[in-house]
Amino acid sequence: MSSMSSTSTEPVRFDTKIAVLLREDLEPWQRLNVTAFLVSGVGPSVPEVVGEPYEDADGVAYLPMFRQPVLVFEGTKETLKAAHERALSRALCRAVFTADLFTTGNDRDNRAAVRAVPTAELDLVGLAVYGPRNGVDKVLKGARMHP
Repeated sequence: MSSMSSTSTEPVRFDTKIAVLLREDLEPWQRLNVTAFLVSGVGPSVPEVVGEPYEDADGVAYLPMFRQPVLVFEGTKETLKAAHERALSRALCRAVFTADLFTTGNDRDNRAAVRAVPTAELDLVGLAVYGPRNGVDKVLKGARMHP
């Protein structure tokens, strides 16, 4: 598990990073959809990134969420391809969203669409990565923060 600063007055600084890289030519609704799908894979695969459940002052319970921010970046198709290759070479936890997934409507068809294409030929529109901060930073080289 990542260590966090123990002093409550200091900002929390995580040893790990959750990041999403989106292809810059996506429509706004696609950016939101791709981001939501990509990060949905991180929590179940890396349970230590999920915090405790929430509860309001009336005792109403809410689902737990990530305990650290998700940073969203954008880049060209080439930037996304290079980031994917670096994520693979570093063996970072990752999730992909390909252009084909905009035409499917369920998990089974989504997985089949990705499975049908060789790694080097995936038409990536989004990539989520999780791992050590410096490793994720190196994967995202050339990408810029989403405006």
